[in-house]
Amino acid sequence: MNELNSTLQSLVDNISRVVVGKEHTIRLVIASLLSHGHVLLEDKPGVGKTMLARALAKSIDCDFKRVQCTPDLLPVDITGYFDPRSHEFRPGPVFTNILLADELNRATPRTQSALLEAMGENQVSVEGVTYQLPKPFIVIATQNPVEHRGVNDLPEAQLDRFQLLLTPGYPSAEEEKRVLLERQSSDPLESLGPVMNISQLQAIMTEVLKVTMSESLVDYVITLVRATRESSLLYVGASPRCALQLMHLSRAFALLENRTYVVPDDVKQLASHVLPHRVSPNSSSTETMNTTEWKQEIIRRIIESTKVPHG
Repeated sequence: MNELNSTLQSLVDNISRVVVGKEHTIRLVIASLLSHGHVLLEDKPGVGKTMLARALAKSIDCDFKRVQCTPDLLPVDITGYFDPRSHEFRPGPVFTNILLADELNRATPRTQSALLEAMGENQVSVEGVTYQLPKPFIVIATQNPVEHRGVNDLPEAQLDRFQLLLTPGYPSAEEEKRVLLERQSSDPLESLGPVMNISQLQAIMTEVLKVTMSESLVDYVITLVRATRESSLLYVGASPRCALQLMHLSRAFALLENRTYVVPDDVKQLASHVLPHRVSPNSSSTETMNTTEWKQEIIRRIIESTKVPHG
């Protein structure tokens, strides 16, 4: 266990060399990777969303591809296409281990939906033929806040595929100073090397399956998810997929914390990142804050009002 924890901590430390002051966010992204999840990073431009995804990819010796999403991007630009001249399938960038979909909500809804099958079933269907994606496979997508110009809201089905929605936020003054000083002569990302290979990653993912979660904590997950469906402030609650992903993420996060078992606080703190983007508030419950903040506030109230089991 000590060797495994040392390997995971070296991964966190390596990414932290270029993503300054965001260790908790880094650990959440790694936990999602270990539990076969996908991550949506939403925040203002320039706060390090793309840097985080690229640093993760460079820290693991695996295949990585990046797609810059624009309004003219087509579904085949992501999935690939069948070439009628050569009668061969030309794989798109989705055939990789880590896919960075930058500014996903600048793509059209039709192109966004090209990722649904890949994220849900780890496969792509083209011209009636199904192609399996590499394992492991994770989508790390970035999006700008909905009030920015030229963006399209992600549909509920797309959002439900993302295990986590994270908002990295601005750095502190000291962290921002460190970033500027370290980038005066070079970009630390360029010199970042891998600290883990694909075989080590897969072995750690197998260890996640050995992490235990008591029945009382499974009941706690179910209670939290069902509370979103019963809230008078919401007209769409969280799905059964959400419950599964919260359970899987809790086990991976426990392993990152050097434990072989999940504790109630794992579920409680992770729920605030897994639930909000999967619910829709009633129009009658509109508050002065924006929709994202209001959804987070509703989930905070649900979490605080739900009894936490002892173990």
